[in-house]
Order: sequence, then structure tokens, then C-alpha cells
Amino acid sequence: MALKNIMLGIDIGGTNTVFGFVRKSGVVLKEYSIPTQSKKPAKDLIKRIKAEISEFLKQNKKTYKLAGVGIGAPNANYYTGLVENPPNLKWGDVNLVEIVKDILGVPVRITNDANASALGEMLFGAGKGMKDLITITLGTGLGSGIIVDGKLVYGSNGYAGEFGHVCIDFRGRYCPCGKRGCLEGYVSATGIVRTAVELLGKRICPSKLREIPSNHITAKLIYDLALKGDEIALETFDFTSQLLGVSCANVAMITAPEAIIICGGLAQAGDLLLKKTKEYMENHLISNYKNQIKILPSGIKKGNSAVIGAAALAWKEFSNI
Repeated sequence: MALKNIMLGIDIGGTNTVFGFVRKSGVVLKEYSIPTQSKKPAKDLIKRIKAEISEFLKQNKKTYKLAGVGIGAPNANYYTGLVENPPNLKWGDVNLVEIVKDILGVPVRITNDANASALGEMLFGAGKGMKDLITITLGTGLGSGIIVDGKLVYGSNGYAGEFGHVCIDFRGRYCPCGKRGCLEGYVSATGIVRTAVELLGKRICPSKLREIPSNHITAKLIYDLALKGDEIALETFDFTSQLLGVSCANVAMITAPEAIIICGGLAQAGDLLLKKTKEYMENHLISNYKNQIKILPSGIKKGNSAVIGAAALAWKEFSNI
């Protein structure tokens, strides 16, 4: 009986790296998590990954064949294979594709984690069956991936799709990237907290948030209070939804996606964020775009999304294997 091809998806974070074997159907056969140990060379991490996966491949050598590897990593360049001076990793510039190919002996592709998430949604998630979509990952920051005609948009330098650093206010908040007014500074878990703290200083209405030191306020707390009708919390989500909705309208009129898929922790906010974002987006679309673009939550199980996204890159690139 012929062996079934499987792909290894690797998602590299500053603290932990998760990886796992994924079938063509999107089923995760086995998943692992190890400390990245970012002060050590990248080669050390890949050797530890190989040590973890070797036993699975040995036990299943009559069933599965590792056909390729997809990697999602910060500051990863699809064209060159380089991870370029990644934040929270002490690697400098390193060609991770060459290292993984040398150690694991199979074809390898790499992209940033937000792009991997977009492929995961297209192949296995809420975007299944679509060829034109945008994913927006809302966490500590804001990542995005743009797919047009079934292909990720990388641009001329491999870094297209930085939706989080589109400027929405020239005199706005400072962003860690060095610019001012980036969307990420407002529409992210960090941005939501900053908005709430600013509103506490501008409004005189009562709020449970006034009882909490500002450095203890979290996006989850604001969400919980919004569900209970807290005025500041509700206004915070309304303001966030407005900025996201208008920004979605702007990018939608450039690429005309079938859907914009919201991923990450803030996607769990449901109607507080997604419904209002849809309303604001519709208000800022010209007539021939109205009521055509869906705003959807991720269709991938939260715990598997990073691994599935990275593996989706491999399945997309090596589907002919």
C-alpha cells in the first residue's frame, strides 16, 4: 500500500515553537511544543525538532511519508528563505529554509506567520473554497495576509500585506515600528487597552475600569465589562470596530475579497467586534461593493491554527508531490 503524504507545519515564536504533522484534509495527526531558546542558534532549534518528530516517523514508516515542511516565522521572507533580524529572537539574519532542508532532507517553504494563517484559512478554515480573501490576525499586534486569485500576495520584496502598519492618523499613537498612527496601535489587544485608558481620562461616566490600575487593564477585562454594559468598555469596542471597519473598506476596494476573516484572540469578541466592524465597513464602501464582502471569524480550531497555517503553506507549494 502506498504511503500517505503528510506535511510538517512549524510555527516559530519568541518563547515557544509549535509544530505538527498535518494531512491533506487539514487533520493534525500529532502536535508538539518546545521552548524556542532564542539565544541559541537556529540550527539548535531545528535539531531539537528533528529529535521530537523522529519517533513518530519511525513508528509510522509504513503509513506516512514526510513530503515537505512549511514554516511560519516573524520577519520571514518567502523569496529568500531568510528570517531577517526577527524580534524576540537573537538570530540576526539566518536562512532557515537551508537549515531545515539540510537537517530534515525534504522540500521547505517559509513565510511570516500572518501569511501562513491566511493559507490555513483558505485551505482548511473559513475561507475554504474561496480564491480571494484577507485574513487579519488580532493579538498583541495586528498581522494580515492577502490572497488574490488563490495566491498569497508577497509583492516585489516578499513583505506585502503589512495591513497593521497602514497609517490611520498621521499624528496618532507611536508604534514600535517607528511610525505614528499605525492601525496596529489601535486595533489590537494593546491598542484596545490604550483606547480604554484614554477614554477614562476623557469621560466622566462611571465605569468599573476606574477601580483598576491602568497597568492591570487587559483586553479580556474590557470585553467582559462590555458584555455587562460598561459604558467605557462599550465605547472602546465601538471605536475599535469603527477603525477596523473603515480600514477593511479601504483594503476591500483595492482587492475585492469575498471575505475578510478575523483571527486571533480578539476574534472571540464576536458581535462586539465583528458585527460592528461589518456595519462600519458597509458604511464606507461604494455602492458596487456593498453587501458582497463577508466578515467572518476564523474557521480553524484555535489550538491548531499556527501549525495548520504553516502546514498549509507546504500543502499549497508541494501539492503535486
